[in-house]
Amino acid sequence: MFNRELVKGSTSLLLLQMLGDRDMYGYELVKELEARSGNGFTVKEGTLYPALHKLEKQEYIECYWQEQEKGPARKYYRITDEGRELLKEKTREWQDFVQMMNKMIGRTDHGTAEE
Repeated sequence: MFNRELVKGSTSLLLLQMLGDRDMYGYELVKELEARSGNGFTVKEGTLYPALHKLEKQEYIECYWQEQEKGPARKYYRITDEGRELLKEKTREWQDFVQMMNKMIGRTDHGTAEE
């Protein structure tokens, strides 16, 4: 399991990425996160729904209700054009961060790369 602070900092990026692939409802997002991470990444409702509401308030995602053949209607989330732009920006930022961290942790105390 990962440190909560690492998870907290990446939740919005992951949600936008998944919603960039297709519209999903809350439980589906949880299951998709688990599946894509090989069960290494889990999100509880107390983290998921506040993150979704924040993205919705910022107009990066929007929601709609869809009737089901069986059971009650489900609230689906979809990414907006503004959300797609933010996703591009945050993905570039994340890639730059990972690249920098890989450089940093791949070095010894003397500033040379480990072999």
